[in-house]
Amino acid sequence: MNNPFDLTGRVALVTGASRGIGEAIAKILAASGAHVIISSRKIDGCQAVADAIIDAGGSAEAIACHIGEMDQISAIFATIKEKHGKLDILVNNAATNPYFGHILDTDLGAYQKTVDVNIRGYFFMSIEGGKLMRDNGGGSIINVASINGVTPGPMQGIYSITKAAVISMTKSFAAECGGANIRVNALLPGATDTKFAATLVKNEAILKQVLQHVPLNRVAEPDEMAGAVLYLASDASSYTTGISLNVDGGFLVR
Repeated sequence: MNNPFDLTGRVALVTGASRGIGEAIAKILAASGAHVIISSRKIDGCQAVADAIIDAGGSAEAIACHIGEMDQISAIFATIKEKHGKLDILVNNAATNPYFGHILDTDLGAYQKTVDVNIRGYFFMSIEGGKLMRDNGGGSIINVASINGVTPGPMQGIYSITKAAVISMTKSFAAECGGANIRVNALLPGATDTKFAATLVKNEAILKQVLQHVPLNRVAEPDEMAGAVLYLASDASSYTTGISLNVDGGFLVR
């Protein structure tokens, strides 16, 4: 039997891949045979991850893209189409959470930035990636959402709202793109030890409160998210679309 997790010959784009969960995802996709395009706002961090993949015997390149900027979304897909002619896997992982505080004190700037990246960015990345996939026989889109999209995180109102939108967006794209052999699924990470989540995991009082709801009684490491994405990206999940896969140490069961 062929290895259903083998991604040899496939082209993958991972956003927010210069560190944390995105970096872990990029590395496991490359280790499974994919050529991985490492993307985030700043090229230096992307290049460092691409170099590490190449040094480990994988195939990768770095392309900067701020998914909150529409012209940059257009530019990265133009580059991918010209250089590779296809895209097999898109992982929408780049996100922002600029505001931590009571929802009634959310200002317009924080609202707009969060919506522009976490909703508009994911939406138009999926459109452009989906068009490339449609023209080349299909593909897999994985949206990194959050358990906050199911149960809003305290002091994370607008972020939680955008992640709920990502879960709904995943279902909408899955329903309409299945006929083009494009599968669309979401990963819902729980508390993970990343720079992005430092406000939560580095604050002992908040962390203690969070862990009361986590049966495994610890936060995750970024690598613990990557295997779920490999499953969703590969032929191992060939009949799986429209799901939200919780990788949360059991948080949502409590």
